[in-house]
Amino acid sequence: MPRLSVGDTAPDFTLANQDGKSVTLSEFKGQRVVVYFYPAAMTPGCTTEACDFRDSLSALSAAGLVVLGISPDKPEKLKKFAEKEGLNFDLLSDPDKSMMEEWGAFGEKKNYGKVVQGVIRSTLVIDAEGAVELAQYNVKATGHVARVRKALGIDAA
Repeated sequence: MPRLSVGDTAPDFTLANQDGKSVTLSEFKGQRVVVYFYPAAMTPGCTTEACDFRDSLSALSAAGLVVLGISPDKPEKLKKFAEKEGLNFDLLSDPDKSMMEEWGAFGEKKNYGKVVQGVIRSTLVIDAEGAVELAQYNVKATGHVARVRKALGIDAA
């Protein structure tokens, strides 16, 4: 399965957010964007990761970054997740997983020792010109946002 690498042009996408509004990557040209992929809203690891992004949003925003979380969940479930956890960034729905496949964030992975098809927890940072600045695949939810901040040179809050 192809994965994006540093320097690649990030494929554009338009997905519905938690409010059913269309969000298009190219609308953020001129800004840096953190695009992170997670398997399912309201599960323990995904909640930990989303809350870490929420808690780091002011530092990320101060560094000129926008955060977009993407899962196969429907907008209705994403809205409940955002409200329950007080998430202050867009959660996008990719129910057919086509955008995730294009970005290398869906495919074969190991889950409890078995090879399965699924969402590969991943984070990519897209620069202001639309190129991949950072690409991390198969990340662990706990402590991941701190590692992204460190990789980007953003001091912990």
